[in-house]
Amino acid sequence: MNRFETAINKLYRAYHNKTLNPECCKQCAVGNILDNNDSWKHLSDEHGSLKLNYVGLVHQRIGRTFNGYTPQELLLIEATFLENCGFKIPLFYQNEKPNMVEGDLLFDGLCAVIELLCRLDSIPNILDYKNMLRVVEFGTSAFELEA
Repeated sequence: MNRFETAINKLYRAYHNKTLNPECCKQCAVGNILDNNDSWKHLSDEHGSLKLNYVGLVHQRIGRTFNGYTPQELLLIEATFLENCGFKIPLFYQNEKPNMVEGDLLFDGLCAVIELLCRLDSIPNILDYKNMLRVVEFGTSAFELEA
């Protein structure tokens, strides 16, 4: 299984098991991708920042990956998740934050991460509904196939 499929499976399970939580470094998007490990938080000085700190830069420069993702990709994934869950980043305790991140906000965050993971691996967005409406083999649309 490649990094994309592995990450999607972990995020899907976390979302449906209600263990996807943007405020917890072990249960956020990156935390779940990294097997509920929070060691990734040492790659940056601020939660939600896109700026690698010294430790992050060292890992990035030597080509280290974590479950297939570079430190910079991990920070981008987390920032995308937080922003689409309604947080202002980088995340500080004094920043205004959503009351409860669940339902639509959490789903929006998950969808944004999935779209980003698709872009990182140069594959079409698996959530793009337009792909379902495209003409399939033999010139019939998906709606015509049901009839």
